[in-house]
Amino acid sequence: MIRRIDHVGIAVKNLDEAIKLWESLGLKVAEIEEVPEQKVRVAVFKVGESRIELLEGTSEDSPISKFIAKRGEGIHHIALGVENIEEHLEKLKEQGFRLIDEKPRIGAGGAKIAFIHPKSINGVLLELCERKE
Repeated sequence: MIRRIDHVGIAVKNLDEAIKLWESLGLKVAEIEEVPEQKVRVAVFKVGESRIELLEGTSEDSPISKFIAKRGEGIHHIALGVENIEEHLEKLKEQGFRLIDEKPRIGAGGAKIAFIHPKSINGVLLELCERKE
């Protein structure tokens, strides 16, 4: 049911500066997208079958801006690619995991996403991600 690590989300203050930094490592940005519902701009770097997503909040009340204000820039979440996100969420709920999203919502690239609360999984914000491939 879990396919792979879909992506690692990294919170950044300035997306344009962060893109330059990551490109200096030899990576090339594949796409840049704004996701208004999430109040975030996203730059995607493809690394094999996985991705690195740089995330910049578009308002002070966005989850990314709040994260940076509290903890600074850095790894925000890890996303696992799943085949059937609704089924996976139901199983996790039955097992007692604390879900931030009981139903999927739409994230970057049109993927269905849902988050599991860090208190349920060793302090890590975990995202489930279902992409049409």
